[in-house]
Parts: sequence; C-alpha cells; structure tokens
Amino acid sequence: MRIALDVAAGDTGLAPNIEGAIAAANAWGLGFLLVGPASEVRSELTARGIPHSDQRFAIVDAPRVIPMDADPAAACRDTPDASILACARLVAEGRAAAMVSAGHSGAAVTAALGHLKLLPGVPRPALAVAVPTPRGHTVLLDVGANTECRPWHLLQFAAMGALYSRHVLRQAAPTVGLLSVGEEESRGNDLVRQTAPLLRAGGLDFRGPVQGHDITAGAVDVVVCDGFTGNIALKLIEGVAASVLNSLKTEIRRNRIYKAGGLLLRGPLNRLKKRLNPDEYGGAPLLGVGGAVVVAHGRSNSKAIANSLRAAAQLAERGVDAQIRKSVASLQLSLETAKLQTLETSPAR
Repeated sequence: MRIALDVAAGDTGLAPNIEGAIAAANAWGLGFLLVGPASEVRSELTARGIPHSDQRFAIVDAPRVIPMDADPAAACRDTPDASILACARLVAEGRAAAMVSAGHSGAAVTAALGHLKLLPGVPRPALAVAVPTPRGHTVLLDVGANTECRPWHLLQFAAMGALYSRHVLRQAAPTVGLLSVGEEESRGNDLVRQTAPLLRAGGLDFRGPVQGHDITAGAVDVVVCDGFTGNIALKLIEGVAASVLNSLKTEIRRNRIYKAGGLLLRGPLNRLKKRLNPDEYGGAPLLGVGGAVVVAHGRSNSKAIANSLRAAAQLAERGVDAQIRKSVASLQLSLETAKLQTLETSPAR
C-alpha cells in the first residue's frame, strides 16, 4: 500500500513530514509517494540515510504549496500544481490508497471534493477526530469542514461517525449523542431541536443530547455537531489537556518530596501523557468523500505525521468509504423527509 503524503505542507516544512514517513515505514511497513519539491525531498531523505534504491519512498514533484492563510477555493483554482491537489489526484487515479496533509485544511477539503468527489447521497463531508476517554475513544464530528449545517447534515455525520467507530475503532455497537448545552432536547438551539428527532428516527443508537464534558468522559461513542462548534470543542479539549499536564509537571518540580512522588508515579503519568497527547492519534479523517483522506494539524511533529499515516492506512484497509457508500441508501428516505419537514417549518429566508 502506498500513501500520498503532502511533504511540503505544515507549519515547519519538510522535516517532520519526512521523519514521520520514515517512522511509519519502519513501524508498519507502509510505502509512500512523497509529494513536494523533488530536489528538496531527495536531499532530506539522503540526509537521513535513505538511499535512492529504497522502494518504500517514491517522489512526486510538486513545487508549489498552498499558503495557510489563502482562500482555499481560489488557491486550488489558481494553483493546480500545488502539492495538496497532486495528492488528491494520486488517490483519484488509484496510484495511492490514501492521502495525508498537514497543510491548509480548507484546501485539503477542496482538493478532496474536486478530485475524489462526495460519495453518492452524501450532502457534506465531515472531519472526525477520535478523542481519548477512559473507555477508549469518542468520535467527535464535524470538527471544521462545515461551519454552518442543517439537520440532515448532522444526521449524515452521525451515520458516518458510527461507521468510523465500528470499522476503525472496533466499537461493536456505537452509541451517538448530539452536542448541546443540556440533556433536554428543548434546551438546544434550532439546529439541535430540529436534529434530535431525526437522529431518533435514523436507525442509530441515539442517546440524546450530550454536553461538552461528556465527550472526554466517553458517555457515548460518537458526538455530532456543526464544524464551528466542533472545532472550538476540539481545540479546548486539547488545550486543557496540555495545560493540566504542564501544571502537574510544574507542581512536581516544586520540592524534593513532590519530585520523589513523581518518580514513583512516572509510569502512570507517562501513560496518561501518551493517552492525552493529540500526536498519538494523528489527524482527522475526512469522511464522506470517495477515498481515504486524513487532515493533520499544521503544527504536527513527526510522531503526529506517522500516526496520521497509520490512520490513513487503516481507513483504506478497512474500506470506510465503501461502508459509508453502502449505508447511504438506508438513510436516503430519512434525509429527504428531513429536508422537507425542516424546510416546511423553517421561516422564509
């Protein structure tokens, strides 16, 4: 299996992408199409002792990168030879089984939609993240692909999230919650109040509205929301986890007794740090498109890149896009009914 990696993307350039690819190749036997400026990529590989003859790494020349502050639609239109678009083309052409990019997330979504297309019957794609919990993981989606959503979009997101939980995270019977400000369906905004009945009738194991703390508690296996809310929730979760770990480290260093206790707890603390570290679960799969796509943080280090590559390989190996394609037919009636009911009851715009 070969994965197309956008090696020029991200906040820190080639190094973490190259090092992540080497780590993933060594750990899981993956092969890569390294997409970026060919001469620079070859120099980075040579500097790390990777010879030209190493069949695990092939280079695809793509000298241009879409800047992180660019308008994604305009940049993809005006820069057809950009590395992120080249990655999507490689997957569309069957030369790569999946793609990973730590570049502009909006450009990654645009590239995937342009070359891989939405799966038939899927109204919107969604970015999903597996948030660590005491029970395992909670899939949170959408975390940034769609800032404004309608109720039938969230129904589709929930179905895709449940399939991802089942086929990648191996959760036999995923439960679903709708992110809100309380457990009562009447307490949410219009989107929550209109979406809850659809989730109840959509053939999912819907457990009702859940609150922010339920995500990290593992109250349900899948939490669905619009991308604006989901992105804020994800960044807050990651920020709080990092702050708690840093504060704990500072307290342990305050005196000798705390340091001694810290040495005794080194094992559990290291395991906790690893479980809460977002680098351990890599990037966010883009669900709903015709191929395996993972969008990583722009600040991803080599470990995050390696784990994003592993996640992309799992998406491809377990055929998540094919499973979503199969599930769409059973949701079509619910989706069409949802649209009609919502449009009939919504005020004129």
